[in-house]
Amino acid sequence: MSIRTLRNFINGESVTPSGETTQDIVNPATGQVVAKAPVSDAQDVDAAYAAASTAFAEWGQTTPSERQKALLDFADALEARAQEFIDLEAENTGKPKALTTSEEIPPMLDQLRFFAGAARVLEGKSAGEYMKGHTSWIRREPIGVVGQVTPWNYPMMMAMWKIAPALAAGNTIVLKPSDTTPETTLLMAEIAAAHLPKGTFNVVTGDRDTGRLVVEHQTPGLVAITGSVRAGAQVAASAAPNLKRVHLELGGKAPVVVFDDADLDAAVEGIAIAGYFNAGQDCTAATRVLVQEGMYDAFVEALAAYARDNAKVGLPDDEDALFGPVNNASQLERVTGFIDRLPSHATVAAGGNRVSALGDGYFIEPTVLAGLRQDDEHIQNEIFGPVITVQKFSDEAQAIGYANDVDYGLASSVWTKDFGRGMRMSKALDFGCVWINTHIPIVAEMPHGGFKRSGYGKDLSMYGLEDYTRIKHVMANIES
Repeated sequence: MSIRTLRNFINGESVTPSGETTQDIVNPATGQVVAKAPVSDAQDVDAAYAAASTAFAEWGQTTPSERQKALLDFADALEARAQEFIDLEAENTGKPKALTTSEEIPPMLDQLRFFAGAARVLEGKSAGEYMKGHTSWIRREPIGVVGQVTPWNYPMMMAMWKIAPALAAGNTIVLKPSDTTPETTLLMAEIAAAHLPKGTFNVVTGDRDTGRLVVEHQTPGLVAITGSVRAGAQVAASAAPNLKRVHLELGGKAPVVVFDDADLDAAVEGIAIAGYFNAGQDCTAATRVLVQEGMYDAFVEALAAYARDNAKVGLPDDEDALFGPVNNASQLERVTGFIDRLPSHATVAAGGNRVSALGDGYFIEPTVLAGLRQDDEHIQNEIFGPVITVQKFSDEAQAIGYANDVDYGLASSVWTKDFGRGMRMSKALDFGCVWINTHIPIVAEMPHGGFKRSGYGKDLSMYGLEDYTRIKHVMANIES
């Protein structure tokens, strides 16, 4: 198998990087190198920002209807080449192709088309005479050039969450994808170039140092990142000297609160799917379950049975697989380390091992860890793998206390047949999203973003679009 040589995408074309340093792109399902990507340096980043700055003079002046048409045409072109995205995503992430086809391509296209339409309905306070003899109105304008950094868990989707609202608002972009998963983002930029002014959407590949160059550059008026808390804190610190705006979607540790009156079978199936999907590599994954004491034993038994019998881990071409490998060797070591360090008061109810039968890929069995306590590292820290933890609570007050007693505040869910309890919990849970009797559905019209160390700013929805705009007040003396 030949190893692909990747290049940056700057000013509307694929370009050779200024340096010769590259990094291997490894297929996590096989452990084999499939491509080599540039480790971009300051010269490459400067070139990308110069192209974006020049392009903003044109793209920033387009009308909403012009942006809508360009983005709709972009979406159609993406859809026509969907299989290329599926194949590249599988090689960079090891994900099951069937699930990428059904669960990622459709929402990715829908989100782009949503923002294409949203470009035409930006709103502001109505014009009026708020001071005698003067009329005021609001202009909502693009920020200008934005820098963006995306993660490896959903390379296509997270790129779309960043570029769609930025472009819809009239901004131009320099984006650095994760060092392990750059290929679908590069393909996205190549396709976009046929529908946008050259330099509107630029992609530079590289490592953490490249990402630092992107976020610390003088040019962007906003830097947006989806990533770890550590990365988000570094971005916020690097943006401070220039007072750049920052948009952070960071980690999560979603509580999944199951009361005694919940439908056991529905809860187990819904939580297992939402916990193991994408190998648990999701900031909103249902991997921290709190179960009321009356249902606890039955829930653990049923969830462990589901993990053993239904949550299949497999290769990308396995149509029955619920999830594939974790993304890289470091993540494999991190996840297995949590399992190896399980405290004596907890037990492995299911799984817990690496899957050697699938070859040299980074596969881990669907795992259930029971009997954990609130101060255990497994409860407090993101594992980011196919590992669901279960702990016990007594009543509603204790459930709320345990659920909120983490540093994160991204997503949560509550499972109960009691409508009033569901409403009380939705108010009490200190998380940016609360699902009731479900977990993980996301729609383009509703915002996604968290509180506390999960960051700030919203992806998706009109709130996400507003994050990529600035507000200007204009006042005219109408009596002069």
